[in-house]
Amino acid sequence: MPESGLTAGIILAAGEGTRMRSSLPKVLHKLAGRTFLERVMASVTALDPGLTAVVVHFQAEKVAEAARSYDGQVRIVQQDDCPGTGRAVQCAMDQLRQSLDPNGYVLIAASDMPLLDTDTLRGLIDHHVRTGDGATVLTANLDDPTGYGRIIRDQDGRVLRIVEQKDATGTELAVKEVNTSVYVFDVDVLCQAIRGLRDSNAQGEFYLTDALEVARQSGTVGAFTAPDPLSVEGVNDRVQLAVLAKDHNIRVCHELMRSGVTILDPATTWIEDDVSIEPDATILPGCLLQGHTAISADAVIGPYTTLIDATIDQGATVERSRIQETHIGARASIGPWTYLRPGNDLAEDTKAGAFVEMKKAHIDHGTKVPHLSYVGDTHIGHDSNVGGGTITANYDGVHKNRTEIGSGVHVGAGNLFVAPVQVGDEATTGAGSVIRHQVPEGAMVYSTNDQHTVGDWKPEWER
Repeated sequence: MPESGLTAGIILAAGEGTRMRSSLPKVLHKLAGRTFLERVMASVTALDPGLTAVVVHFQAEKVAEAARSYDGQVRIVQQDDCPGTGRAVQCAMDQLRQSLDPNGYVLIAASDMPLLDTDTLRGLIDHHVRTGDGATVLTANLDDPTGYGRIIRDQDGRVLRIVEQKDATGTELAVKEVNTSVYVFDVDVLCQAIRGLRDSNAQGEFYLTDALEVARQSGTVGAFTAPDPLSVEGVNDRVQLAVLAKDHNIRVCHELMRSGVTILDPATTWIEDDVSIEPDATILPGCLLQGHTAISADAVIGPYTTLIDATIDQGATVERSRIQETHIGARASIGPWTYLRPGNDLAEDTKAGAFVEMKKAHIDHGTKVPHLSYVGDTHIGHDSNVGGGTITANYDGVHKNRTEIGSGVHVGAGNLFVAPVQVGDEATTGAGSVIRHQVPEGAMVYSTNDQHTVGDWKPEWER
């Protein structure tokens, strides 16, 4: 058993989440780039429990597959068709009991609380150990407790019971302290408490909250109030998800600004949790920063730019563009209206200008691709210049072929490179050229295209 005494963490992920109106299980919806389940599992496993279990039922294989991708050691527990959180824990304990230290504790957490954090859980466990209660419930005080089970205390302030909203009286509905569906039980208390659960309630479900009443008969039930109510907000529908995501995003932006990042308009800037931004970077309005994007100091991003798993080096500028899985070197200039698909590497002092699209392009330092060009499966050496309207024709109908353009090359406007093709260093290509064959170093190449003029011509309908 770990030093904390936490012998198991049980995460409840069996529900369908019908109010999400989705074919996707609720726990696999995302907030700030990570699924609800991934976020809760990360918070629980950071406590180093003896084992972590995820209870599944609705689309069980899909949820189980996701859980295993987050933690290869996770135990998957299949809940049967009997509904309710109480039944989920019964199924988990039936499978896990032999692996649990009888002197330890079990943490139970719902998986629809995407901002549940490790510090809050650690505070709950420490409180449980300090008070010696047989069971402890994590609570929160909410201005609007609608939808949550209410915490009913006795005259001494101990938890008497938890009443679900549909079963609550008018007086009970006025209570603002709510159950967050996160608990810590002593192992022996939990085994006893779930044994006698019944489904005699308005929902016809086995409530885990009823286990607290059983636990109270054999000891005391305590409560630990979450310091940050946002960390224990649940999500039942897409409206709640949008509100929670906005609140969380504002906090992320504020934290970055306090660390030295300039964000001109946090209300229109969205930054996922795995994004890193160095001090003195500037984020202009309307930006969406996703995945493992990393932005260095003095870079300027935006306005209206999307970065997905992109790396932006110091002093680079990216304006009104979409960039995915691409490295942008120091002092590079990107945009506006540039689309960099996955697999590009642009070195320092490069340029990808207006209406440029790239895919698997390697651009060496100092090279410019100013505007209206497509560069795919291509390497261009240093200090070359590509004229507007240039295309590397990389697809022959079966294979993607590469184009190699050397250093110090001047590419004329409107060129078409038919890959596979190589152009040597210091070469020059004329405007409108179609390059099908190798161009030697230092050569000049152009395509002839005779111009024919018909004088005094009019279309047939004018004649």
